Amino acid sequence: MTTPTLTPIRIISSMATKALLADLARLFEAQSPEYSVQIESVGGVDAAKRVQAGEAFDCVVLARNAIDTLMQGGKLVPGSCVDLVHSSVAVAVPAGALCPDISSEAALKQAVLLASSIGYSTGPSGVELLKQFERWGITAQVQDKLMQAQPGIPVGALLAQGRVALGFQQLSEMMGVQGITVLGPLPDAVQVTTTFSGAVSATCDQAQAVQALLHFWASASTDQAKVNHGMQVPVHGSTKA
Repeated sequence: MTTPTLTPIRIISSMATKALLADLARLFEAQSPEYSVQIESVGGVDAAKRVQAGEAFDCVVLARNAIDTLMQGGKLVPGSCVDLVHSSVAVAVPAGALCPDISSEAALKQAVLLASSIGYSTGPSGVELLKQFERWGITAQVQDKLMQAQPGIPVGALLAQGRVALGFQQLSEMMGVQGITVLGPLPDAVQVTTTFSGAVSATCDQAQAVQALLHFWASASTDQAKVNHGMQVPVHGSTKA
């Protein structure tokens, strides 16, 4: 009996959605068995650069601002963007370390000032964290304590290795990392929520199939998977742009 040939759908994404997309891919393949979803997850900055350089993919899943930039640059199909998930930032420390209070903006600021070293990412959470330090007026005080994780390396790894004492990154990237304790999300007053979206690449020759995949990933059928990965579900019916 001949094994049917599956049609591959090649996707590039940032590390923040790696685990989630693996689950979503399995769900899509279960209801569309003629397709094989192949996902390459790398640092978001590197992913955007590769798409910008013209590397061939069928679909791109990145933070919404990166998707918008690539869309404006003609690298993605106009009108194909679908918002998939909202992701918030969490704070963590090495396992066994004292857990500072982060329950309020004032408490979080104090924890940052007292930390001997601070890890942050190259992604949206890292950018916004540095802006928050500026708003607090503590950039000069913490500058020498900052360590930015290399693209594709989770901040949790820096914490687990004892290289930083306090770390900030998307909750989805902190979950399941051995050797760390997740203190919880940032306080509401300073929480950073990133929307991750998908769009059809301009190099794609099966746009209809990719659009079907994105709409399935944005459907209620995938809500539980998103919650399981510590993410929030966008309002259905208002996610396309």
